[in-house]
Amino acid sequence: MKPIRIIALLPLMAILGACNAVMLHPSGDVAVQQRDLLLYATELMCIVIVPVVFLTAFFAWHYRHTNTKARYEPHWHHSTLLELVIWGVPVMIIITIGMETWKTAHTLDPYRQLTRIAPDQPVPPGTKPLVVQTVALDWKWLFIYPELGIATVNDLAAPVNQPIEFRITADRVQNALDIPAMAGMVYAYPGMETELHAVINKPGNYMGQSSRFSGAGFSKMHFVFHGLSNADFDKWVADVKASGETLDSAAYLKLAIPSAGEPVHRYGTVDPQLYSTALDQCVGKSSNECLSTQRANDAKKGNGLCRPNVASN
Repeated sequence: MKPIRIIALLPLMAILGACNAVMLHPSGDVAVQQRDLLLYATELMCIVIVPVVFLTAFFAWHYRHTNTKARYEPHWHHSTLLELVIWGVPVMIIITIGMETWKTAHTLDPYRQLTRIAPDQPVPPGTKPLVVQTVALDWKWLFIYPELGIATVNDLAAPVNQPIEFRITADRVQNALDIPAMAGMVYAYPGMETELHAVINKPGNYMGQSSRFSGAGFSKMHFVFHGLSNADFDKWVADVKASGETLDSAAYLKLAIPSAGEPVHRYGTVDPQLYSTALDQCVGKSSNECLSTQRANDAKKGNGLCRPNVASN
């Protein structure tokens, strides 16, 4: 490569050097286990990839036109040993990766409560997770702490080494909650509730975002997740409670109006029924308009699924 081309690539290399590969350096135990599975699968696949890349270059060089010492065998067509290697090694790799993925998929099921905080550090008996009710709005995130009676918009915090239980839904549009440093993404659906159990092990400020396109304001649908010590988290909660704002149905409906780049909001008090009515898709509506009521009515009517009895001839 000419020196001028190398010089031209230097700015690109500088830009890439500034990247934060958060998925390779996570700060939560769930994300660490997901990272380890990715690296394990990559290492196994390299058993095939590395020799193939090397042998491709070797064959191209060894059997070049000018190498008169290379053996020329135009009628060669089969080798049992080569067939065993070509098919046997990949099959063993696929079986190994499949078994490990099956095991890890069950261990890291987002609906499954955590059994450990970190390697060789199980969750202490009697530990209750911090419940965070999460609602994806257009285009912002609403976090409700039902046990603390507070809520925030585009601002999330939790104590270090404290299991967290996210209960996730969406207001109108399907979305996905993603905090790469802590765990993989989980989808949010209108009228449905999904869950994510995770933990953060290191203090710091981490990026949170929507990882599913949801319209014009999608690119600004992000927030900061604060991993705090117990003392700092207690102070954060006290600051939120001191805001004096109340999150009720009227405030929720105002938040639900589509807006991009929404600033942080903090609510010192929250209507305890707000999340359940948001999940039921009837904030500010009559009970007859709730999904649960409509489903109950459909069940009573049969919704066309039950055929009336017809006397046989």
